[in-house]
Amino acid sequence: MTSTIPNLPSQYDSSTTEAKWQTYWEEKQTFKADPNHPGEPYCIMIPPPNVTGSLHMGHAFNNSLIDTLIRYHRMKGDNTLYLPGTDHASIAVHSVIERQLKEEGKTRFDLGRDKFLERAWEWKEQSSGTITGQLRRLGISADWTRERFTLDEGLANAVIEAFVRLYEDGLIYRGQYMVNWCPASESAVSDVEVENKEVQGNLWHFRYPLTEGNGYVEVATTRPETMLGDTAVAVNPNDERYKKLIGKTVTLPIMNREIPIIADEFVDPEFGTGCVKVTPAHDPNDFQMGQRHQLPMINILNKNGSLNENAGIFEGQDRFVARKNVVKQLEKEGFLVKIEDYKHSVPYSDRGKVPIEPLLSTQWFVKIRPLADKALNCLDNEDNPGFVPERWMKVYRDWLVKLEDWCISRQLWWGHQIPAWYAVSETDGEITDNTPFVVAKTEAEAVKKATEKFGKDVKLQQEPDVLDTWFSSGLWPFSTLGWPQETADLATYFPTNTLSTGFDIIFFWVARMTMMAGYFMDKMPFKTVYIHGLILDENGKKMSKTAGNGIDPLLLINKYGTDAVRYTLIKEVIGAGQDIRLEYNREKDESASVEASRNFTNKIWNASRFVMMNLEGKTPQQLGKPDSEKLELCDQWILSRFHKTVKQTCEYLESYGLGEAAREQYEFIWGDFCDWYIELVKPRLQGENTESKLVAQQTLAYVLEGIMKLLHPFMPHITEEIWHTLTQTGEETCLAIQSYPELETDLINDELETEFELIFGTIRTLRNLRADSDIKPKTKVTAILQSENAKEREILTKGENYLKDLVKIETLNITDTLPTDLGQTIAGVIGTIQALIPLAGVVDFASLQKRTEKKLAKIEKEIESISKRLSNKNFVDKADPEVVQTARDSLAEAEKQGSILRDRLQQLQSNS
Repeated sequence: MTSTIPNLPSQYDSSTTEAKWQTYWEEKQTFKADPNHPGEPYCIMIPPPNVTGSLHMGHAFNNSLIDTLIRYHRMKGDNTLYLPGTDHASIAVHSVIERQLKEEGKTRFDLGRDKFLERAWEWKEQSSGTITGQLRRLGISADWTRERFTLDEGLANAVIEAFVRLYEDGLIYRGQYMVNWCPASESAVSDVEVENKEVQGNLWHFRYPLTEGNGYVEVATTRPETMLGDTAVAVNPNDERYKKLIGKTVTLPIMNREIPIIADEFVDPEFGTGCVKVTPAHDPNDFQMGQRHQLPMINILNKNGSLNENAGIFEGQDRFVARKNVVKQLEKEGFLVKIEDYKHSVPYSDRGKVPIEPLLSTQWFVKIRPLADKALNCLDNEDNPGFVPERWMKVYRDWLVKLEDWCISRQLWWGHQIPAWYAVSETDGEITDNTPFVVAKTEAEAVKKATEKFGKDVKLQQEPDVLDTWFSSGLWPFSTLGWPQETADLATYFPTNTLSTGFDIIFFWVARMTMMAGYFMDKMPFKTVYIHGLILDENGKKMSKTAGNGIDPLLLINKYGTDAVRYTLIKEVIGAGQDIRLEYNREKDESASVEASRNFTNKIWNASRFVMMNLEGKTPQQLGKPDSEKLELCDQWILSRFHKTVKQTCEYLESYGLGEAAREQYEFIWGDFCDWYIELVKPRLQGENTESKLVAQQTLAYVLEGIMKLLHPFMPHITEEIWHTLTQTGEETCLAIQSYPELETDLINDELETEFELIFGTIRTLRNLRADSDIKPKTKVTAILQSENAKEREILTKGENYLKDLVKIETLNITDTLPTDLGQTIAGVIGTIQALIPLAGVVDFASLQKRTEKKLAKIEKEIESISKRLSNKNFVDKADPEVVQTARDSLAEAEKQGSILRDRLQQLQSNS
C-alpha cells in the first residue's frame, strides 16, 4: 500500500477497464470453485448455448441475471460455482455441415459417417470459441476451468450410462409409434420441439362411394394427400344417420381400395358430416383408432416429405405438390364436393421451420410415466422445485401430467450415437424393424453379449441414430459434476440452487432435468426455478431471426460498455417473470435505456474521482470508520440511507427481485449520494474545521467503498476499477471476492430520513423559485419559510446550514407567521410550508416580465400547432398510434408549462 494520491482518469473508458479485469479474473482463476471451501454451497449451471451460436439478447439477459446472483452469493461468503459449457446442438450443426456439402454438390451420404463427423468436429473447434468468448465479454464470473461440452468424454460416458440403466430397468424400448417427423431435417422431433401456428388454409370435402349399391359418405380434411393412405372411414356408433352403414365398405377414390366403415366413439357426430377418414400411419388420433380396430397402416411418405410408392401415380411428388394434384384428380373423377376457407392450427418443426408430418416410424422411446410421476411426487409432496414466479408451477405440473412417451432417437450423425448393436446376421445383413439387438456400454461388451446370444459368427452393426439433444441436456445438472462417478463436486454442489431460464423451455428442458435427476439422483436437480420474461424489441414484439428484429448485445456493449448493458437488462425487470421492452433506434443503432445506464457509470466515475481528490491520498482503511459521536446530521442521514439500501438490496436479491434491487441502488447512488450528500459536505471539505472535514472524508470513503461492494454484482468492471484505486489494493486480491456490505441496523434512522425529505423538498422548491425568477446563480438571497407546524419548523432549523449552502441564502427566516410587508416576492409551497423569496434588489421585474411573456407566447404557439394537428381526423386515424400518442403527450406538457407561465406572469404583474 502506498501513500500516493490515487487517481482515476478524467473519463471512464469501459472497453479498456472491462478487458483488463476480465483478463485478471481468468488468469488469477478468481472464480475457480473449491468443494472444500467453508461456505454454504451455491451453484448455478449455465443453460448451455449452442456451440455454433453467437450471443443474442436472451443469452445476455439470462447470464446477467445469473451472474448477479452468483457474485452476490460469492461476496456473502457462499461456496459458489457458476459452471459454463455448451450444447452440441445436433440439428443446428447438421444444418451447417449439410449446407456446406450442398454448395460442394455433395450429401452427407457421399461423405460417409466418419468423414462427416470429422468435418463436424472441425467446425465445432472453429466456431465454439465465438459464444464462449462473447460470454467472457459479458463479464460472467464462471469457473472456466470446469467448462463442459455435451459431447466431451465425461458427458458422453454419462449419457451411455443413463441410456443403459434406463434400458435395463425396462424404461427404454424400440417400437413403432406415431412421431412428429421433420422433412427438412429428416428426423423425428419431440412434442416440445413442435410449435403450433394459426394459418389460413382450406378444408376439402370429398365423397367416398359405397362399394355396393348407390350412395356415398362425405369426409373432409385439411391434408388431401393423406387420403391415399386411408384404411377406413369412422362414424360414431350412436349416430343414427350411419348405423346401417357400419360394417359396410367404401371404395377409396384414385386408389380403388376397398376400406371398411367402422364405429368408434372418438368420432364427434356434431362435427362436420359426422364421417371421418382414417389414416393410421399419418395422424395420431387415427393411429389410436387403427390400433383399436386392427387396421392396416399404410405409410405414403418418404423421409424428405415426398410421396413413396404407396401413393401410386403421385410417387416422387413433394407433399404440397401432391396435395394440389390429388385435389385436381378428385375433382376430375367427380369426388370433390367443395373447398372451404379454413383457419386452423398447423404444427411446425421448431428446428426445421416447416410443417411436421405425423409419421408411423420405428424409433427409440423412454417410458415417461415412471419418470414424470417421480417428479410430480416431489412437486406435490415437497414443493420441490420451487418456482419464481409461482404461477409457472402449475404450467410445469400440467405438463408433467400430460407427458406421453418420449421419442429419443434422431436420424442424424452428429450427437450421442445410441449404444445399441443389431445382430444384422439374423436379418440378411440389414437393419429392419425386427432385427434383434443388444444394448451395451461399449462395442466389446456388445460383442460379448451378442456372441452369447447368437453365436460366435454374429455380425453386429451399431444403431446409426443419435439421441435427442435434450437427453444429454437433461443430465446437465449432475453429469457436469462428474456423475456417474461419486466426485467431490457432485457431493458438494448437487443439487444446485437455482435454474434461471425463460418460460419457453420449461417443457423442453426443465421437465427433462427434473425427471432425469429424480430417477438417477433421487433428488430434484435445483431448489428454485427462476423464470424470467423475454426481451422484447422497441415495438414490444418478441425478437426472432424470422422477424429480423433482433438487437445485437455486442453492438450495444461496444457502444456503451458491458456494465451499462448488464445493468439496463436487470434494472428494466419489473416483477419476476415480466417481459421487458428495450428501447432501440435501428437507424442509429442506439438505445436510450442503455445510454441512461452508461450515463450512470459516468456519474459514478465522476463522483468517485471527486471523493478521491478530497481524501488527501488516504484509503478508507487509513481514514478509519467515522466516529458515531462526531457524525453531523447529513453524515447520519447518508449512513442511514446506505444501510437501508443494503438491507433492501439483500432482501430483494434473496427473493429474486433483481430489478427492484438495481433500481433501489440507482436511486441511492445517483440521488442520495451523488446529488445530495456530496453537495452537502463540499463546504466542510473546503472549510477550516479539521475535525468536521475528517468526519466528512471518513464518511465519504466508507460509503463509496460500500457502494462499490453493493453495486459490484450488477456492474462488476467499473466497481472493480474504482475499488482498487480507492483502496490502493494491488493484484493480490480483488473486489469480486470481498465481503458484501454488512448491515448495521443501529445506523438506520427512519425519522431522520423523513426529516431530510422535508429539507430536500424545501431546497428543490427554493431552487425552482430562483430559476423561475432568473436570479443569477451566485447571487445570495433572503428566504422566508413559514409553517404553523412546530415540528416542521424544528426540522427546517436543523437543516438551516444545508438550506443556506445549497440555495445560496444570505438570510433565512423560519417563522410561524408571515411578515406583513414583504414587498415583491415569488412564492412556492412544500406541503404545509410556504417558501418565499423577496425579489427587491435581486430581480429586474420589467425584464423578467418581458422574458416570461415571450416564453408564454412561444408555448401558446406550440399549443395551437399541436392542437390543430390533433384536430385533423386524417392524422389521428392514419398516423402511427405511437406518433399520435406522442403528440397528445406533447400537448399535455405544453399546456402544463403554459399554466405555470401564466401563474408566474400573474404573480409578477401583481407585484409590479
